[in-house]
Amino acid sequence: MIIKKSFFQLMLALIFSLTLSWSAIADKLKVVSTFSILGDMIKNIGGENIELTTLVGPNGDAHVYEPKPSDAKALSVANVVFINGLGFEGWINRLVKSSGYKGKIITATKGVNKLEVGGEIDPHAWQDLSNGRIYINNIKNALLEADPKNATIYLKNFKEYDAKLISMDATTRGLFKKIPTEKRIVVTSHDAFLYFGRSYGIDFRSPVGVTTESEPSAGELAALITEMREDNIRALFAENISDPRLIKQLAREVNASIGGTLYSDALSDKGEPASSYLKMFNHNVNELVSVLSK
Repeated sequence: MIIKKSFFQLMLALIFSLTLSWSAIADKLKVVSTFSILGDMIKNIGGENIELTTLVGPNGDAHVYEPKPSDAKALSVANVVFINGLGFEGWINRLVKSSGYKGKIITATKGVNKLEVGGEIDPHAWQDLSNGRIYINNIKNALLEADPKNATIYLKNFKEYDAKLISMDATTRGLFKKIPTEKRIVVTSHDAFLYFGRSYGIDFRSPVGVTTESEPSAGELAALITEMREDNIRALFAENISDPRLIKQLAREVNASIGGTLYSDALSDKGEPASSYLKMFNHNVNELVSVLSK
């Protein structure tokens, strides 16, 4: 009789525990992020209080992404949707319409100091940590509005995360100041680092514009090769989201080696060097400093 009673009590406790667990999951704010870098920022502030779905995952190219049926499903049940904006996700309006989502769409770049390149707004604003701080402030404000009961946690997480961005920004500036200005010239696969360059004093050049959808003409390639020879540019980098063949061709033309891989529009997979926004930034800084200091 005692054994039966103990078993019955154990089963009740287990059922109660599972009920609480499922209730906690159901109570979480359902959040959608369009790409991995933004998703990591959101996770750092939302923590365990949100259920996050990221549409364009690690090493994915949001410029040319084609939404899947599962993306529309994620939006259809979301409480909040975060986008980068500035034309980065050319497919987002189509996806929102097909999903039937009627909630708020938060543009993380609201208030950033924008760059214009060849008549286009450069969407890669996260490549400047001072802009990154604007992103996370917008994220924090949106989460506070959508889920005020967890305000204390969101505010605490924001404060801690913001301090890390401030610290890395200061470290980055200090490292690049040690490198002579004339050596701070870099060629990458596409114009994803112009915000980085403006903020930290690096002259980034590329055969392709602010989107990977475009391709350089023979004349544009020839002009860049001439520039590289005249300015003796030796720092070339591939990008994690781009086909490396173009940057390899440029390296052959000027008899240079490729310095490594920079992470531009997406994080790396877990266990690789750029699996978070801060790790990505740190990796890129270290790669650039290593090559430019030679």
